[in-house]
Amino acid sequence: MPNNINDSLFLLIKSLTAAEKRHFKLYISRNQSNEEAKFVKLFDALESIREYNEEQILKKCPTIVRQQLPNIKAHLYGELLKALRLLHSVKNLEIQIREQIDFAKILYNRGLILQALKILDKAKNLAKANSHFILTLEILQFEKDIEGRHITRSLKGRAGALIDETNYVIGQINEVTHLSNLALRMYELYLDNGHVTDEKHSHEIEKIFRKNIAGINEEQVSFFGKAYLHQSYCWYYIIQLDFTKYYRHAEKWVHLFEKHPEVKKEDPFLYVKAMHNLLNALFIIGRHKKMLKELEHFEKFYAISGAFNENLEIQAFVYLYTAKINVHFLEGTFTEGLSLVHPIELKLKQYQQYIDTHRVLVFYYKIASLYFGSGDNENAIVYLNRIIHLRVGQLRTDIQCFARLLHLIAHYELGNMILVEYLIKSVYRFLSKMENLDAVLAEVFTFLRRSLSSKPKDVKKSFVQLRDKLEKISESKYNRRSYQYLDIVSWLESKIDGVPVQNIIKDKFEKTSKHEEQ
Repeated sequence: MPNNINDSLFLLIKSLTAAEKRHFKLYISRNQSNEEAKFVKLFDALESIREYNEEQILKKCPTIVRQQLPNIKAHLYGELLKALRLLHSVKNLEIQIREQIDFAKILYNRGLILQALKILDKAKNLAKANSHFILTLEILQFEKDIEGRHITRSLKGRAGALIDETNYVIGQINEVTHLSNLALRMYELYLDNGHVTDEKHSHEIEKIFRKNIAGINEEQVSFFGKAYLHQSYCWYYIIQLDFTKYYRHAEKWVHLFEKHPEVKKEDPFLYVKAMHNLLNALFIIGRHKKMLKELEHFEKFYAISGAFNENLEIQAFVYLYTAKINVHFLEGTFTEGLSLVHPIELKLKQYQQYIDTHRVLVFYYKIASLYFGSGDNENAIVYLNRIIHLRVGQLRTDIQCFARLLHLIAHYELGNMILVEYLIKSVYRFLSKMENLDAVLAEVFTFLRRSLSSKPKDVKKSFVQLRDKLEKISESKYNRRSYQYLDIVSWLESKIDGVPVQNIIKDKFEKTSKHEEQ
């Protein structure tokens, strides 16, 4: 039977740490009368193979017949989840609260009503203290059901207090839901349309955003409400190309966790997302020293992220190494940045089943840019080809576009002029399908079509003309979107001056750094 790398049970077992595997074996030995049960043998078989193959599994488990395999797999899957829930309940407050609700239901069903209420009260206080409003509402509903069905001899005013508590929690849930919806809505707008392209587009986005935040008082919003509010602002200002305000809200988002360090442990994914936005904003606005400081904090968190769970470690890896590459882009230290390629490749291979194609696409483009900036056009082309040949449809057409453009420029740098003529046609076909092609990109491609096959003495003059034209075009913020992906002006200056592009960027960085110190 052919391999099926997407088998859910197989992927779950391969994701287990050594400690989790030991815990599962102990859990089974305590809860099963026969440790040699068929599903235990199946576990050992799946753990020992590198790829999922049913024929190989059945050979390793001769007591299992093919017809039994689906049921045994389902049983093993359930037992694994139970064991993992038990192991990780110590670290996960939400699981602990749900467990207390389950205990209260067991006690209630046995007629031990007062004991059930006592557990519910403790669980409710814990849920409220940590802004778990949906769990709080579930507990309150349980308490109201008990009060409405039984004479519990509760304190006077108990009914009114429960009603007031419920109304307050519902208000909090509605607020958080509204703000999380807004954050998701702004993200969707960015994915669908990217940055604003003109004043009309900008006013349309502003109208949508202002309508959704009307009446929101940031000071009275809960922790998670504030987090979603700042996340919404981040997406809004990214779309609006206002990167200074994007930075301010990303910083406020991170500062929330400094004021509430317990939430960093409870929801570390939200913290990682906040740090990613802060580092990205600092990169875009060129705050080098501040970026290095925040990167140091994030690197310390990454070192312990695996202690939370592997999924968090994977997300932290993606954001940390993206930021590390961006530092080299800022500094113009492309050659030094190549030292990151090997560890990134190792992690991408290790996590290939868990990292989505979008993240891989971004890494390939950034690695290609490192090679291009360092003057190694051959290796830049290797990574750009990976992007071009990926079948990803409309996913990140911006990166796909710039990958093709950089691919064309890299071949030009290598003197592959016959190939360049073919690539110009290929890039043109791709660009013609794109909507909202900005003026910088359109001007660059027009230049490439007309000038790359020109005589050397004429090309240098064309480089100067294009640079001057781009500087004028870029006076409008709507025409500066392309510079986030490709520093075309620095490349032009490198061709004009006859020096490596990273030298041009280094000089600019050093001048900017001196200015910041003054």
